[in-house]
Parts: sequence; structure tokens; C-alpha cells
Amino acid sequence: MGTNTTVASVFRPLLTVALGEAPTVRFEFWDGSSLTPEGGHSGTVVVNTKDALKNLVWAPGELGLARAYVSGMIDFQGDIFTVLRALQQTAPRDARLGADAAVQALNAARRLGALGWKPEPPAEESHPQGRRHSKRRDSEAITHHYDVGNDFYNLVLGPSMTYSCARWVGPDDDGATGPNPDLTLEDAQAAKHDLVCRKLGLDRRTGQDLLDVGCGWGSMAIHAATHYGARAVGITISAAQADLARKRVAQAGVSDRVEIRLQDYRDLGGERFDAISSIGMFEHVGAERTADYFDTLRSLLRPKGRLLNHAISSPGGSRISTRSFIGRYVFPDGELLDVGTTALAMQRSGFELRDVESLREHYALTLRAWVRNLQENWDEAVELVGIGRARVWLLYMAASALGFEDGGIAIHQVLGVVPEESGESGMPGSRRGWM
Repeated sequence: MGTNTTVASVFRPLLTVALGEAPTVRFEFWDGSSLTPEGGHSGTVVVNTKDALKNLVWAPGELGLARAYVSGMIDFQGDIFTVLRALQQTAPRDARLGADAAVQALNAARRLGALGWKPEPPAEESHPQGRRHSKRRDSEAITHHYDVGNDFYNLVLGPSMTYSCARWVGPDDDGATGPNPDLTLEDAQAAKHDLVCRKLGLDRRTGQDLLDVGCGWGSMAIHAATHYGARAVGITISAAQADLARKRVAQAGVSDRVEIRLQDYRDLGGERFDAISSIGMFEHVGAERTADYFDTLRSLLRPKGRLLNHAISSPGGSRISTRSFIGRYVFPDGELLDVGTTALAMQRSGFELRDVESLREHYALTLRAWVRNLQENWDEAVELVGIGRARVWLLYMAASALGFEDGGIAIHQVLGVVPEESGESGMPGSRRGWM
């Protein structure tokens, strides 16, 4: 690089190919040079070191960018939602640099002296081993995501300790005008749990048997036992979750009605339940095991028993790529099915479908609340899990919020029932039975 050449001038051809001629984000580089769009900008991407470029050379596209960000080689300044949205609106839809940009990255790396040995991936990156969706590999994937410390989750999720989409409809809201962002996160999570309980018919009589698959820290089971007198069994394959869930059950005074097990759903059998909730669990099952999953849950239900499957969905379905940020750092082996595929699989397993509801906008609000919690407690989060893990969660939740806002991903509650041979379902005549 010549003595009068700035890093910004070397990067310009790469950014033009990757983001187009007029990105609305400012780029600032380690030598103090910058590229600033005319007419103002939405925020700043700070490239702190030439090693960020080295990551792009060795892993062109999203994975290289992710490694640079997690390692602190790239930073965002300004409102993270605004910066990410601006980048999204100009970047290629598939988040790949493409051949032209890869050539430009290689050329820029050569001119800046950024060629060299392959950088070591951040320690937060996941590389699960074994057969995909085997018990052992699923356990490894769950451990990677969930066993990062209950204190960290409490900081992000708040007192409800519920890691799934809330329902932002208060007791005085009719829902006609959309979600109510003025609710507290805790109240919105309670509203979600209550909706699930009523969809499952737990309000019809006390003492029903509930199975909560992927029970997290026990919030759904505790709510069902506390408000509807249910006898609940919650299962998880996260040891950290199970440990805290049992403590929370005891603190809530429902140990006589709630049992928390460290158990894989594939080991269930020989029991019968009146209702099953599966909230934020199905994304980890995988398309190839979907039939087995619903067959297993169907076999556990008594006649007129109900299943509520609450899961993130993707139009057409998508297997999270191992070359993506989400696949390597957040949800290894995760899969998002089309809600139609989920509905068909449930029917094939013997469920009669009675309701499908989207909560897409509600999840965007939930994620924004989690991001706010993380940002307001950033120093404590870093102390608990390290700067790399905290950065993973900030980017993952902010980007996911935007995905739910623009409809790139969705979330659906699918309600099924197992009718008696006579056809009697025990279902209410309309949705007013649980609204």
C-alpha cells in the first residue's frame, strides 16, 4: 500500500461490490480513514484491524464476518437495529459475498498485508460431532446454547425466566390493534403461558396432567400448576436448566404438583397425559425426526388430549447452515420448518388440527426487550459469560428481531387434539373458548 493510500480507499471496491454504490452506513477503519455516505448515515461499522479482512479471505461471506465480529475485529456504533437494517437492505439476500467480492477481498488483503495463516475461530464457535440429531449430538448442541449460566439468562430474560415468544396482550386489550408494547416483559410472558393453558383446556377442570417438553426453567409448568391446579411434568436435556427449574418449583410452592426431569423426549413412554405443551423445543428436533416426535407425543395423550406446538417457522422451511452465524454460534443443527409441514406431520401422527396462530410481531417485541435487558446490563453480562458470548447474543437477538419484523421468519402455535373413536373432541365451539 502506497504512503498516500488509505485503508478506506483500499476497502472501497470491496464494499461497492458487497453493498452497492450507496450504502447508508459509515465505515471507519483502523488507520482513521473512513467512507461516509452523502446525506447522513444510519450508524457506523468500525473495522478495528486488518485481521478482520483475513477472516473474510479464509471464510468468505457470513461466517467470516461473524468470526470478525465475535472476535471484536468489527464493531457497530449507533442503534444496532438501525445499523443492521441498513446493511440488510443493501447486502445480498443470501449473505454471501459472491465471486466478485471474494476477489476484491483477496486483493484488499494482499494490498494491506492481511494474507497469512488461517485465523483461529473464536472459542464461542460450535462444532458438534456425530450423527446429526442423535441423542448425543443433540445434547451437545443444547449444552452449547443453554448451559452458559443461569445468571446470564436471568439477566437477559428477566424474572419470568422464559426463553420463548411472549404474548403482548394485556387483560384489558382486545388484540384488535395489535400487540401492546406498554406491557412489561414479565406480564407478556405470563399472558403467553395463560393462553397456552387455555388452548390446552387446563381451565376446564383442575388436576389435569400436563407434559411440558423442553421445559426450560420451569415457567410454563409452574404457571399451569399455580393458576390451574395442573399436575405437570417438565423435561429438558439441559442440566443447568433442570437444576434451576427444580429450585424455582420449590420457591413457587408447587413441588407437590410439578416434577422436573433431565430427560430426552425419545425416552418417554408408558405414561398418559391430558395435555402437552411444546414451546420453543421443536426447532431442535429436525425434519428427519419430526414424524417420530409427533408420534411419541401422540402416544402419550389420553383421548381428547391436546398438543400445543409453539415453534419458529420459515416459509418453505430451512436448515440452519453450518456456514452461518446462527448455525455456528447460536443454534447448531437447528431447523425451521414451514408451518404447513408441521401441520401435515401432526395430522399424519393422528392429531386433528383445531387452530393455527401466528405471533410473529409478538416475537419481535420480545427480542427487543431481551436486547434492551442485555444492553442495560452489558458489563455484568460480559463478566458472566465473556465479551465474545455477549457479542454473539447481542447480534443474534437484534438480527432475529428484524427477521420477525419483516416476515423473513415467523412463529406459530399449532393446536391439535386426539378425538375419541366416536369423534368427540372436547374442544370449545370457537376460539372464544380460550381468547
